[in-house]
Amino acid sequence: MTDPNYLRSLFDLTGKTALVTGASSGLGRHFALTLARAGAQVALAARRADKLADAVKEIEALGGKAVAVSMDVLDRASVNAALDEAASRLGPIDILVNNAGVSGTQRPLDYDDAEWDWVVGTNLKGAWVVAQETARRMVAAKRPGNLINITSILGSRVTHLLTPYIAAKAGLKNLTQALALEFARYDIRVNSLAPGYFITEINEDELKGEQGEKLRLRIPTRRFGEYENLEGPLLLLASKAGAHMTGTEIVVDGGHLVNPL
Repeated sequence: MTDPNYLRSLFDLTGKTALVTGASSGLGRHFALTLARAGAQVALAARRADKLADAVKEIEALGGKAVAVSMDVLDRASVNAALDEAASRLGPIDILVNNAGVSGTQRPLDYDDAEWDWVVGTNLKGAWVVAQETARRMVAAKRPGNLINITSILGSRVTHLLTPYIAAKAGLKNLTQALALEFARYDIRVNSLAPGYFITEINEDELKGEQGEKLRLRIPTRRFGEYENLEGPLLLLASKAGAHMTGTEIVVDGGHLVNPL
């Protein structure tokens, strides 16, 4: 008979160290707490480490171990300093969750170069830099690893006013697959998690308004996602339960992508 604890053990992250970028609020904070509840030590990264203090305390109150590190994903020196600090305080990174992201809301003709560079840079180049530098450390140490990029359903379909964000997320989706191909030889898995519409501090006003109601009615399940809906998919990618998964994107969107409207 199969050990009754076997399935639970597949998702156990005890002994693993994870780093989550963009962890000061919203989905990033929730991802960090989810990984900690599964047993991982967690380094929470954001441009301002002081904004991470409450999340670190919450993890510690659960009996976990967490540290806050300052990281600007657009600054390679900052990324390397943060990775070095996280490793010195927790040990080598086993799991990276590339979550840092920003978005603008303008008509295409109104975006200037600075806005484009900020949105595409943060969502795509920033994820690339953090993934590259994390993988370099894994390869140098001959350690297996796990990179998870947070993409979006807008990497697979389009909407109004988010042109650079859409371009960046589509690029990140394909970057995930390219890195999965290249890093497989080093036993580093690379996958992506693509949320649909979830209410966060950034989009709360929009999604709770008239336009948000119209959008909700286009989702087959007729509801926006709850943070808890992402926990299982994240842990599948982060744990040995997903050991044979690489180059995969898991979509969590209430069926939005299958709606042709």
